[in-house]
Amino acid sequence: MAYGGSFQAKMSEESFDFICTTCDRNNKIVEAVRYCIECSGYCCQACTDTHKLFPALMNHNLLDASHGSKVGQAGNQQSSLPEFPTERCSLHKGKVLELYCKEHDDAVCSTCISTSHKSCPETSILSVPDMIDSLFKLDDTKQIIRRLKEMVGSMTTISKSTDRKLQALKEAKDGAVEKVEIFEKALISIIRKAAKDSKTEIVAAYQELENEILQDKQNVDALHDDLNQSEGKLNKSEGNRAQRFVCTKQAEKKLKEADSIKVLQGKTNSSDIPISFTPNRSLMNYIEGLSGIGEVTRKKVDMYIIKGNKDINIVLSDDSTQCYAGGCCLTQDNTLIVTDTKNRILKRINLDTLTIVDYCKLNGYPEDVCSINDKEVAVTYYFPCTIEFVSIQHKMSPIRQIKVSHKCGGITFKDDKLYVTDFGSSVYVYSTTGSLLNTLTTDNAGTRLFNQSKYITFDKKGDKMFVSDGEKGLVCFDGAGNHLTTSSDSDLKTASEVCVDGNGNIFVAGFNSHNVVQYDEDGKKVGVIVTQQDGLKHPMSVCFHQQLNRLFVTMRNSDVIKMYELE
Repeated sequence: MAYGGSFQAKMSEESFDFICTTCDRNNKIVEAVRYCIECSGYCCQACTDTHKLFPALMNHNLLDASHGSKVGQAGNQQSSLPEFPTERCSLHKGKVLELYCKEHDDAVCSTCISTSHKSCPETSILSVPDMIDSLFKLDDTKQIIRRLKEMVGSMTTISKSTDRKLQALKEAKDGAVEKVEIFEKALISIIRKAAKDSKTEIVAAYQELENEILQDKQNVDALHDDLNQSEGKLNKSEGNRAQRFVCTKQAEKKLKEADSIKVLQGKTNSSDIPISFTPNRSLMNYIEGLSGIGEVTRKKVDMYIIKGNKDINIVLSDDSTQCYAGGCCLTQDNTLIVTDTKNRILKRINLDTLTIVDYCKLNGYPEDVCSINDKEVAVTYYFPCTIEFVSIQHKMSPIRQIKVSHKCGGITFKDDKLYVTDFGSSVYVYSTTGSLLNTLTTDNAGTRLFNQSKYITFDKKGDKMFVSDGEKGLVCFDGAGNHLTTSSDSDLKTASEVCVDGNGNIFVAGFNSHNVVQYDEDGKKVGVIVTQQDGLKHPMSVCFHQQLNRLFVTMRNSDVIKMYELE
């Protein structure tokens, strides 16, 4: 007869096939009815009932005792139990992952089968204990262990990288706060100096008025003495008519002086405040309206990904040929304006309906367009060499032109200046009236800056300018036009349009690489965010809508504009 537990001299004349492991430890011989996989021991009926009472034990997997061990010699047992999983389901607490779904290649519990796997064929649901010999392969486990170790290493690397990012973020925060404090002190210093200047002005006015009043008082006191003397002289001149005549005339003269002072004194209101201070209400209102003392920019350092995309149809019934959208820009009223070069039309798109709501026929072949203000945009013509201003109020219409001596390509507007490329070796800076202010051709060392200058944009703060060059890539300048860096990359072939996202990132379209490449504000590549697989073919221009997180891309010989939802 087979026995479970220890077989010792204490055993009574009663013999059982299986002995309760727990009771045996307490020197009791009790027949076992169950075997607990988690406890690795036999349980009598009482211990089985206990398993059902304690929360920590109630979900243990209890098998019939016949699945237990057979006893050979006392103290020596050889397991004959079927292999049974003990891992619990993360969704249905307490349930053992005893089933395998071939359809989803996943270990599941019985509740999972009745909820999430209703549609799975019954033949795909297998019992792990029953099918373990066919399901389990040692080589698979070894490979998984190797992959787990590799992934743990990768996660460790990523975790360390995240720690570095957090540290860099904290340092950036501390640096920004320090700049605020420095700026705060500078503002306070300026206000204190302005207050000191006002106090100095008040004191100067006081001293000037004080001197005037003291002088008046001195004159009044002197006249007061003269009047007393005149009265005395007249009193003494009695009996001498000649002397009295002379004294009378002198007294009359003094009285006239006194009358003039008295009249002036009568016109002066003693309640008038000779010095006052009126605060600068415009300054006060401006300060009160501030939500901060500067601009806080959250720089996005991660690469954008495409969340979705749409095609915007830009075909008009007036088009004479296939569309060729060379340039585009966003206006202040949330519309997108596109130059259709071959059809010689300027088209305006509503970004809510994604349809053309206005258009304007032009006399030349437009290359690029930029927003000037809420009333007009500027359009470039490669030939004839012209910059044309177009009204966008109500119906779009040309209003005036600037003739220049070079071909015009890309254009942007900043601080009342127009920046224009010639698709060649230069960038030209004009006033809005057409006066040439500057030309960028070489750096301070005399090195040529451009081989094929294309398009221009500025960062949000205006302290950096970015120019795309068809051969060199991305050329970066400071706000004063001083060359900083030139970035080229094998992923970017024949750079065309360039735009910014307002958070320190730059997008450059690759005409021959059929993509859009993201750079950071220092001109370092972040990654390729749009590729030919995303529907791009010879992209011409790019434009980013910061509030909507939308990237608009025009293409050569295409009747649609690609709109990408980014995140």
